[in-house]
Amino acid sequence: MFGSKKKNQMPMPVKMSYESKEVDIPEDYLRSEPPDAKPIRFRRIDFENTVLPQYKGAYAVILDHVFSPSECVKLLELAEASVQDEDKTVPGSSWNPALVNVGAGHEVLLPEYRNSDRIIWDNQEIVDRLWARIERVPEIRERLSSFKNGDLLGTHAMEGKDMSWDFHRVNKRMRFLKYGKGQFFRPHCDGAYGEQAEDGSVLRTHFTLHLYLNDSQQEVGKEADLVGGATSFLSSDEKKKMDVDPRAGRVLIFQHARLYHSGDDVKRGIKYTVRSDLLYRLRIEEEETQPGSSGSA
Repeated sequence: MFGSKKKNQMPMPVKMSYESKEVDIPEDYLRSEPPDAKPIRFRRIDFENTVLPQYKGAYAVILDHVFSPSECVKLLELAEASVQDEDKTVPGSSWNPALVNVGAGHEVLLPEYRNSDRIIWDNQEIVDRLWARIERVPEIRERLSSFKNGDLLGTHAMEGKDMSWDFHRVNKRMRFLKYGKGQFFRPHCDGAYGEQAEDGSVLRTHFTLHLYLNDSQQEVGKEADLVGGATSFLSSDEKKKMDVDPRAGRVLIFQHARLYHSGDDVKRGIKYTVRSDLLYRLRIEEEETQPGSSGSA
């Protein structure tokens, strides 16, 4: 997954835990419409009619103007204020090098694979307000409220069982990412996160949510400082690609399963984005056996 390395060169994984400062969130933040707000614009990616038809049936959507530019700036300010002083490893900065999750709560620094800085902030209130914005879009409410195994590319129905996943909430863990010139995230598929609900039911993430916090020249022209930094969906041999370029307030939602992608190199400026996931609750219903379909002779 991480490319070839000589024996004993892999850094030692470390057990990580993240705690944040209490941050005062303005009562009207994301609940009222700022002066620079625009109507949300929705577009589903039709992979069958792109350079990546092998992803036919995979779900990915782009929503523009979910946040206004001023709300993006404010969210960065709140995230930077959430970092505890003892967690700051770079003097005068709230940002630390992004690590790679290797399972069981352990992470490792692999700058040849993932090269960026990061802030992790757990805040359910912020992501709930974000989702309240997103679910204004009818297509989101209809498509992402529930789905069955087998509905998405890479998922499989189980014979004799009707396995459904009902939307529970957005994962409270926000990973704020800062990419400077020459930084990147090499090709990968996003992994699922799971936990158990208080009632014992299974919770699991199935979709990635990316919120872009600043503009790129690819989207708005020379008025932007950022060049590069697209989220690129890729063929398995990495010869074909389809870019989603950063734009302030843009949200990209896509399924974890099968969608091979990368964070392209930043050529100029700084790219700011935040990632979370959509968490679902498992519901299993046994299919009724039809009379006469089985029995002993």
